[in-house]
Order: sequence, then C-alpha cells, then structure tokens
Amino acid sequence: MENKNGKKAIFAVMREKLKLKTIDYYIIRKFIGTYFFAIILIVGIAVVFDLSEKLDDFMEKKPPLTSIIFNYYFTFIPYFANLFSSLFTFIAVIFFTSKMAYNTEIIAILSSGVSFKRMMYPYFVSAFIIALFSFVLTSFIIPPANRIRLDFENKYINKPYHNSDRNIHKQVRPGIYVYMENYNSYSQTAYKFSIEQFVDGKLKSKLMSDYARWDSTRNKWVAQNYYIRNYLPDGQEVQSGSKLDTSVYITPKDFTMRTSVVETMNMFQLNRFIAQQQLQGADTVEVFLIEKYTRIAYPFSTFILTLIGVSLSSRKVRGGIGLHIGAGLAISFSYILFMRFTTMFAVGGLLTPGIAVWFPNILFAFIAVGLYRMAPK
Repeated sequence: MENKNGKKAIFAVMREKLKLKTIDYYIIRKFIGTYFFAIILIVGIAVVFDLSEKLDDFMEKKPPLTSIIFNYYFTFIPYFANLFSSLFTFIAVIFFTSKMAYNTEIIAILSSGVSFKRMMYPYFVSAFIIALFSFVLTSFIIPPANRIRLDFENKYINKPYHNSDRNIHKQVRPGIYVYMENYNSYSQTAYKFSIEQFVDGKLKSKLMSDYARWDSTRNKWVAQNYYIRNYLPDGQEVQSGSKLDTSVYITPKDFTMRTSVVETMNMFQLNRFIAQQQLQGADTVEVFLIEKYTRIAYPFSTFILTLIGVSLSSRKVRGGIGLHIGAGLAISFSYILFMRFTTMFAVGGLLTPGIAVWFPNILFAFIAVGLYRMAPK
C-alpha cells in the first residue's frame, strides 16, 4: 500500500513540475500513438518491397530462414524506422492535428482560453520524447544491430569489397607514415612499401622494400628485399636484408573497410574512429563526420518539423485532412532531399560536414517560425 502511495506521489510531483493538464495528456497520447502507428504501417510496406527486391539473392545464396528473419529484418526494421523518424513525426503531427482541426477541437481549445503558444507545449514534450528516443537508438542501440545486419548483407547480398586505391599514403601514428604504391587484397600484399619516421619535423629513419605481405598468424607485415636508412647527427646508416618483420599499426581490414562500418559504432567509438582517420589523413573522413553530426541533427529536426506540422494543420481548410497531408509530405520530403543535397557538397569538399548537416535545420527553422506566426491564434 505504501509502495502504491509512493508511486502516486512521485507521479504527482512529476506532473506538477511538467504542469501537464488533461488536454496535454490527450495530445501527447495522440502524438505518440499516431507516430508509432505510422512507423508500423510504413515499415511494413518497406519490408515487403525490400523482400521482393532481395528475393533473388536469397534464392541464389540460400541463407537460413532464421538468419533472414532475425539477423536481417529484425535489425533492418529499427534502422529503417529511425532513418525516417523525422518523416514519421511530421506525418503523425499532420494527421492527428488535421483531424482535430476538422472536428473543431482546436477551436474549442483556443476558445477555452488556452493560447496557441500554450497548446504547443504537449507537442514539444512529445517531440522531446521522440528526439531523445531517436538519439539513444541511433547512438547506442542500433549500431550493434547494424553490425549483425551488415555482416548478413556482406555474406549473402553484397559483392566482396576489394581495395583499388593506388599511391596510398597514411599517417598511422604521430610522426610515422606508411606508403605503398598499391595494395592487393587477394594476397594481402603491399607493393613498393615504405615506412618513414619523423621527429620534430625531421626525417630520422626510412624503410623501403619491394613489397610487404601480411602474416595473419603473427599479425605483422613482413617486408621483402628491404633496406633501412637511419639519419644520424654525424651521417647516415644503411641496413639491408631479404626479410624483416614490422609492426605498422595498420591491418588488411583497413583497406577492405566499407564506409558503412561507421553505422556499427556507438557515439564514443565513432569519435575515436574519426580521430584515428584524421590522423591517417583518410580521404573519406568527411563521410564519417557527416554520420556523427547527423546523429544529433536528425533528432533535433523533430522539433522543427513538429512546429511546421502544427502550424500547417491547425487551420480548418476546405481541402480537409488530405490537403494537409499532401502539403506535409511535400515539405518533409523536401527536407530529406535538401539534407541529402547539402551532404553531397560536404563530401565534395565545398562545405564543412557540420554546416552541411545543420544548414537544412537552420533553413527550415526559419520556415517553421514564419508558418507559426501565420497560424490561427
């Protein structure tokens, strides 16, 4: 009995701090309920289309049915749902708010003395719940599930990935640089292999070899036909030989790694990986930075699209719910398209990843404020 009274007291305190009223609970329940209903509906359609697209791959490579269900689709569903979380949020807001406007519920709320600004409060509480849920999912829960999904795709769907880069130059540690003319992923061999060591900006040692092959049993590179030139204060020292084991802080996985590997990392792992790639001077570091900033910008867009959705659909119009849904879909898809468009500029080096990811939010925030001012009060 005391436990029940304690829970009621805690709930009462939380309710008092949030200052939620009956109408607030009504809107939050409608918002969250419609959001998850939209996810279930659209994800179900996406699974059907994805299955029809990949049916030939499944028939050809014959993965176990349990792997298809649990290793692919059980991990594909949360990934897809979170990927378009902002779209689902917008559809949910447009749908149930238009219905409220059509049933003159919004007019009744405003006529009772509740301001339009106060009516937005439960919407933003719901948006905060969805944004927090999306951020936790994309940063800490979905990455381990993505690892299972990507392993399945690499095994049964995607073609094997082979590195085709030439003149590879990487900084593997501060002051230590590795160069290779090309790398053969089949034999795990680096040709025209060299290691340079700098101290205080001055070259102190350089190893050069015809080629180096990866020894998987000892996790080392074995340089063949090598010579080492050490730069000493009083001259140079040269060593040579036919075979030498080296530890270079780089493995064959670094050459066959797809950019989608960042989808398997939580936020802490992603930050460490980006720092490592920046140290090595990787060409694809912008893609990884886009992934990092997107994990924050996408959940934040929930608030912007919620404000746009309410401002658009709170007015009762002659076209009814259909007109609101059509306008809402047009705006939400334009937001997603604009986000993809700006990230292409970041990959091309015309914009920094941070600006490219956040610019759509900034632009649509101004649109949201403009629509809010024109909304019926």
